[in-house]
Amino acid sequence: MRNKFTRRGFLGTTLGASAAVGLVACGGESIQQPDPTGDPTTAPTGNGDGGSAGYDGPEVELQFWNGFTGGDGAYMKTLVDQFNEEFANIAVSVRTLQWADYYDTLPTAVQAGRGPDIGVMHVDSVATNAARQIIQPLDDVAQALELSEDDFAPVPWAAGIYKDVRYAIPLDVHPLGFFYNKTVMEQAGLDPESPPMDMDSYMDALDRLASAGIQGHWTSPFPFTGGLTMQSLLWQFGGDLFNEDATEATWGEAPGVEAFTWWQDLAKNGHSPQEVAQDADFIALQNGQTAFNWNGIWSINTLREKADLDWGVVRLPNIGGQNAAWAGSHQFVLPVRQSADENKDQASRVFLNWISEQSLEWAKGGQVPARNSVRESAEFQALPEQAELAAQIDDLHFLPAVPGIGDAMVEWDKALNEITLAGQDVAASLEQSVARANQILEDNAQRYG
Repeated sequence: MRNKFTRRGFLGTTLGASAAVGLVACGGESIQQPDPTGDPTTAPTGNGDGGSAGYDGPEVELQFWNGFTGGDGAYMKTLVDQFNEEFANIAVSVRTLQWADYYDTLPTAVQAGRGPDIGVMHVDSVATNAARQIIQPLDDVAQALELSEDDFAPVPWAAGIYKDVRYAIPLDVHPLGFFYNKTVMEQAGLDPESPPMDMDSYMDALDRLASAGIQGHWTSPFPFTGGLTMQSLLWQFGGDLFNEDATEATWGEAPGVEAFTWWQDLAKNGHSPQEVAQDADFIALQNGQTAFNWNGIWSINTLREKADLDWGVVRLPNIGGQNAAWAGSHQFVLPVRQSADENKDQASRVFLNWISEQSLEWAKGGQVPARNSVRESAEFQALPEQAELAAQIDDLHFLPAVPGIGDAMVEWDKALNEITLAGQDVAASLEQSVARANQILEDNAQRYG
């Protein structure tokens, strides 16, 4: 399924997509087993006004869980503090976890009646959690915010809907970008104001860097950022991760072999160390050990903090022949409750209503705003790095928004590691991983209906 982010529509590290999800309490006073089909008729419904009428009830405390452990976390905390100042009878406290821990902890916490009132999920995790009834329907919030499909990109907009019911409110889009160290480029005689943007110029730049004793592009064997880079390359070479309805993995076809071969050859030809540790590629860019790094928009603020680092960022180069880049999206959700609490339900919706309108401030944390009107505003265009990466909006791709898709992506990550770190045969490794992924997809089709 080619999920192309078009300019007609609206605007994540897909992180934790494959994390285990446990049982959840839903509705009434008692803990019930989740409906594995995710039938919306059995799920709790919204209160009608979606928070648009504000909150005038008694003082209430809300817990907001998220995985914003990087520089973006400080921006979200600032927004929460501002909300708390404006709403005297609502106190929102923030708990920040690593994304993997977040996705692992949330279901069991909800089941035990200790879940948060508000949460955030990546675009490819919403359907899974909706199917297991871990999150509440939010059609009322979408109506209160007057959200329209015309103001959203098709994939993030549709990702919040499961069986014709909306379960998430899109906040942002976070794409990959091409970060480069200008000082290192100059050492190899390259123009630091003209980064290479196609296959020929990219390989020429790497060869010139190699002649200067510099390994120009380090190949990470880890999902972040190697896996996201390889997804981008697969799409650039004309391939896709899955077929149209995401019932079969397709990354083992010719475009996948071509993309992974190019990637593997970077180390074989001396443009990358044979073994790259987690995040070592990004650290090497900052330390002047390498020139190029494909990384997420969330890296912008990290690099801004390096006063002595001369760097730049542009859209991803076109290596395979088609412009393409991986992207994710953060979406607001409300976990289900073990017991009804009308005050918290209303106050939580007031928070979602308010904070979704602050997307320009959120963009400063290293994101692309959710709404086209904000993304195209003069205020957003005044954020040069974010605006530069938002310019590739037509070429962004997302994982398909189907329940359990992250389980299959584990096999993609295994193939990435085998090919990059162990140097295994590309075609054989991809073929084996596809077979395993297809079995997972088949099992999930029965599991989720």
